Amino acid sequence: MKYTYLLINFFSILVPLLFSFERRLQFFKFWKALFPAVLITGIFFIVWDHYLTVWKVWSFNPDFITGYILWDLPVEEWLFFITIPYSCLFIYESVNFISKKDPFQPISKNISKVLIVILIVVALFNMDKSYTGIKLSLTAFLLIWVVLKDYPFMGKFYRAYLISMIPFFIVNGLLTSLPVVLYNDQENLGIRLGTIPVEDTQYSLLLLLMNVCWYEYFKKKLKISE
Repeated sequence: MKYTYLLINFFSILVPLLFSFERRLQFFKFWKALFPAVLITGIFFIVWDHYLTVWKVWSFNPDFITGYILWDLPVEEWLFFITIPYSCLFIYESVNFISKKDPFQPISKNISKVLIVILIVVALFNMDKSYTGIKLSLTAFLLIWVVLKDYPFMGKFYRAYLISMIPFFIVNGLLTSLPVVLYNDQENLGIRLGTIPVEDTQYSLLLLLMNVCWYEYFKKKLKISE
């Protein structure tokens, strides 16, 4: 169905958008920080997606998209970088609201360091694979940055990231099983979690972490309180 990817986007954001006006959380009050964070991160990922599409690292199944293409990407892919970050930041803020405790904070820096080592080692041995080499390198670079900056929200980030893996497997499972997105396995490790390339877990981590970093920056800059 031509509207499949469009509907996946729609249902991904539907519940978070409706509950943004819940009287206790009032997530809409954070939109001033959310929108610039999503915009900046979205620009980065659109550029990234454009080139990997041109390089045929992946492609989009014409049976499941409307056919409207902008800069070599279906319009649904552009919407993806609005709907998914919005939903993930909603999860991030909701979990922080529900639980003020931060159990991952004491070990967050160590988690980042372990991930950095793993990502760099795997990337170095797979630089001939565009998706693996570039993707893991970018994620490692951002993690090095957050370690150096010693951001206090990283424990909360890892908690939200783990929770976001639930909708991640649902949404990405649909995108890769139908499939809406077709991967060139010559450009990745060829390891799948069901139908999902293992690199996509780090794609999700990079997407969420970049959004959270900018989101927290704008919250502080605009003096938006919890």
